[in-house]
Amino acid sequence: MPTFQYRALQTNGKIAEGVLDASGRPDAMRQIETLGLRLVNLTEKAAGAKGKPGKNAAPAPAAGNPFKFESKKVSAKELENFTRLLSSLLAAGVPLSRALQILQKEASSPAAQATWKGVNNLVVDGLSLANAMAKSPETFPRVYVAMVEAGEAGGFLDVVLAQIAEFQAREKDLKSKVMTAMLYPIILFVLALVVLTVLLVFFIPKFQRVFASFHGSLPLITQVIIGASHMIRSYGLLVAAGIVGLVFLVRTWFVSEKGKRMWEGLILKAPLVGPLLAQFAMARFCRMLGTLIGAGVPLVHALNVARRSIGNQVLVDAVAQAIDRVQQGGRLGQSLADCRTLFPGSVLEMISVAEESGRLDVELVRVAVVTESDLDRNLKTAVAFAEPLMLFLIAGFIGIIFIGMLLPVLTMSDYIK
Repeated sequence: MPTFQYRALQTNGKIAEGVLDASGRPDAMRQIETLGLRLVNLTEKAAGAKGKPGKNAAPAPAAGNPFKFESKKVSAKELENFTRLLSSLLAAGVPLSRALQILQKEASSPAAQATWKGVNNLVVDGLSLANAMAKSPETFPRVYVAMVEAGEAGGFLDVVLAQIAEFQAREKDLKSKVMTAMLYPIILFVLALVVLTVLLVFFIPKFQRVFASFHGSLPLITQVIIGASHMIRSYGLLVAAGIVGLVFLVRTWFVSEKGKRMWEGLILKAPLVGPLLAQFAMARFCRMLGTLIGAGVPLVHALNVARRSIGNQVLVDAVAQAIDRVQQGGRLGQSLADCRTLFPGSVLEMISVAEESGRLDVELVRVAVVTESDLDRNLKTAVAFAEPLMLFLIAGFIGIIFIGMLLPVLTMSDYIK
């Protein structure tokens, strides 16, 4: 029988600590309540932790392969499987705590098992599933927690979890497509950098001595290449250290609140990426809002939950201003009119008409479905366009280097004549 260690509050306000045997956490909590205590903390002790091992005790066997590396972070695949299985279990009528226990036993890694166990313990202690997941932000993103909170608020947690799993599968498929399309250009780009470095460090100095013997003026592009060669050979380590330091400073700035907002604002203004991100955020927002309203959640509360699923803080702030106008009695379509980056005029018109006809929830879900279909086509076009663009840029880069090396050779032939 498992052993639990507890800390509880007595009627006189003092803290009591102790150990008890129970069949599980619910049984342990009932025993503590029977003692007239208010639970503060309850942890399960590891097996064999009651006494100290004797001198002749056999050493504990090593757990698993000592040479196998175990990641301390839950992978995206494990999180997707957890989300999909939890949705299926809840849809089948399995209680939440029981479903979490099942998933904990079937976890494929120690990190996932520990995370699912921690979530289950917090749920048993009385926290909502969203609040329990929020305690592990390294595993459950903010958008994930917001969508789970929406499902709990509307009473359709299994449906929301299924939607989250679909979102995760869609994002995984998108990353796979982008990486597959960009793999070949990236390999070419790395090879081009290697070739350029070899030319600047080893070959160009030899050509430079030959060019200097003819006392002729070199083309500007060749002078730039020679100058870069001299800088790399003389200050290569300082340049590398400067680049590393610059990358570190830029990364630190991006992590900050101000830098993150500025970066997200720049991304939204990007010619190709910005509209795709706005489409994805709008589809997610409309689907969540429509599902919440259809489940009977009040409009203002549904808006506050759905806006957290957008992901981009700039767009979240814009929607927050619209929520303030709704709270003051404004209509949803008119209140969202200032968020033109997120909502096109046609979508705002459809929302306004749906409000008047009383079919806002159905229309929002329909807008999300249409937007997601359009987004899939736009993503395929963008990925197909990215590969030849990268190849064109690399070809131009290598061509400039070739021209810079060829022009002095042509000039040299004129001097020989």
